[in-house]
Amino acid sequence: MPGVADYPYPASAGRSANMRANRRTDTKPELALRRALHGQGYRYRKDYRLDLDGGRRVRPDIVFTARKVAVFVDGCFWHVCPDHGSKPKNNEWYWSPKLLRNVERDEMNNTALTLAGWTVIRLWEHVSVDDAVATVVTALANATAANATAGNATAANATAANANAERPPLRLSDRLGCGRL
Repeated sequence: MPGVADYPYPASAGRSANMRANRRTDTKPELALRRALHGQGYRYRKDYRLDLDGGRRVRPDIVFTARKVAVFVDGCFWHVCPDHGSKPKNNEWYWSPKLLRNVERDEMNNTALTLAGWTVIRLWEHVSVDDAVATVVTALANATAANATAGNATAANATAANANAERPPLRLSDRLGCGRL
């Protein structure tokens, strides 16, 4: 990979086991949010690959395909939370560029999804389940209202694309206190 030196050797067997146990999907915060949404009657796809124009592939954690709403539940370490993200002390030469690439990829994915007419919601793992559900439900209601007022699918997609182009993706960490998910 360009920009990153060779893979570092783990500091200990315990650290290696800890890092190996990190999951790409089905994390505890993601499961809690999905459970809460499902309990309220919402149906969605999980870890659903979206193939966008230009060949970009994006895998949101939760996808509402009919309403074009993509939800990401970002971990504080992996996505560099301004409140809780910690900077690694060991192998800093490896981790700093890697975490920076994660943030840059998030921004590129947000832009690509927004240009394709999707509403992007990014939630930090430390946001409470109630606040996360409220944010998703509000976005779904707005997407449903946009589709209903447009009259047909083509007009609805154009309306959603215009609305999304003017507002950045939602990130709760700027507005909410810390509660464990």
